Amino acid sequence: MIKETVLIVEDDAEIVSLVSIYLTRHGFEVLSTDGWDAVDIVRGDTIDLVLLDIMLSGPDGFELCQELRKFTDVPILFMSAKAEDSDRILGLGVGADDFVPKPFSPSELVARVKAHLRRYKGLAGKQVARRSFLKLADMEIDEERFTVKMPHATITLSAKEFQILMLMAQNPDRVYKPEELFQYIWNSPSLGDARTVMVHISNLRKKIEPDPSRPKYIVTIRGVGYKFMTEGAV
Repeated sequence: MIKETVLIVEDDAEIVSLVSIYLTRHGFEVLSTDGWDAVDIVRGDTIDLVLLDIMLSGPDGFELCQELRKFTDVPILFMSAKAEDSDRILGLGVGADDFVPKPFSPSELVARVKAHLRRYKGLAGKQVARRSFLKLADMEIDEERFTVKMPHATITLSAKEFQILMLMAQNPDRVYKPEELFQYIWNSPSLGDARTVMVHISNLRKKIEPDPSRPKYIVTIRGVGYKFMTEGAV
């Protein structure tokens, strides 16, 4: 059986050692680094998930996450003592899938790693089984490649952005509350925190909307939530 590989990007040797021990006990292969080498490792190795610290001695985690998102959609989880809301929002905004504040329980961290890998691999497995396209007006969504073909360009989405778009596009005209979207995509209660969904919707609009300030695909229903418009659907 091929083991899944987790890359830890962290400059605290004690944390690297502790997390490595727990991940190894649960059957993972573990690699570690603390800087730009992470980009080369992800490019060159089969990395299934990245655990990324924000406060690094070289480039910070936000910079690395942005660089990684240029070519990979594997889950990226931030681990950080920077627990301010602004840090969480920025982390999600640059493409992270989750934010684990320090200090954390190693067992909880492993549980989150497993949960993100199940969802990511499950979605990938369905895509391998059947190549499928969803066509809506001037938009063509490729379920295998996590891309959206528009008249002006082909756009690559992160895993969470793609899942949100597919859920809403497959159920057009249905209004989703932010809490519902969080439950569907992250498979856990939002506990009243709608900001994670808002950040991903904002990022998604910047990529697919001709004018993000006046969206025509993912529209806001004031005081309720969001819906995908069906005008021109085929």
